Amino acid sequence: MAEFPEGFNQLELLKTHGHLIPRGARSLWPGDEGEQEEDDDDEEEVVEGERTEEWYQQKEEKLTDKPEELMLWAAENDRLQTVKRLLSLNPSLALCQDDDGYTPLHRAAYGGHTATASALLAAGTGVNSRTIDGWTPLHSACRWGQVAAASLLLRWGAELNAQTNGGLTALHLAASYPGPGSAHTLELLLSQRHVKAELRSNSGETAGEIARRSGPYHFLFEMTEECNSVISHR
Repeated sequence: MAEFPEGFNQLELLKTHGHLIPRGARSLWPGDEGEQEEDDDDEEEVVEGERTEEWYQQKEEKLTDKPEELMLWAAENDRLQTVKRLLSLNPSLALCQDDDGYTPLHRAAYGGHTATASALLAAGTGVNSRTIDGWTPLHSACRWGQVAAASLLLRWGAELNAQTNGGLTALHLAASYPGPGSAHTLELLLSQRHVKAELRSNSGETAGEIARRSGPYHFLFEMTEECNSVISHR
């Protein structure tokens, strides 16, 4: 597991290297570089969001002899039927990981692919599995504002207050995300009875402090604090 120096700010790293964290159909995962070179010509011709079923089938055929890679790719690209087929042949594929420790569930979670995530969870994948940086699937979902995926993971027992190696909770990551879905993700997490909003990252920040400096939804933390104050005085 990776070690971080004292005071290391993982959120700052996300700002500068966030583009390396995979999002959407075009993979940037380690181990895919060789395949990516082969597909550069195809990528120039096919705009993301306009890929055909034939294109996906061709990609799957290339990975037929690499079931773990195919499972990870299928989960990332929301190929539900492929995921189900692979699981029926070898249920242990639900537990496979890439070189950084990301599982198919991590990939489905950050993409918001809830049906695929449900199939993986039903097959026994670890809802609290960790990457080498200590990320759980819930961290992945909340980093990209995928509220439906986050809700699903919580129903399956995801650790709400789990911290990465850098001390980040899902709430920290949701607070740092400025994109679509961030408000709903924050509302979901803050509504959880056992959320620990007071937890600090290795750089010493709470999620509320991050929200105040990096997004428009810091008032959600203030509302939660007011509600907790009222309840505590009853």
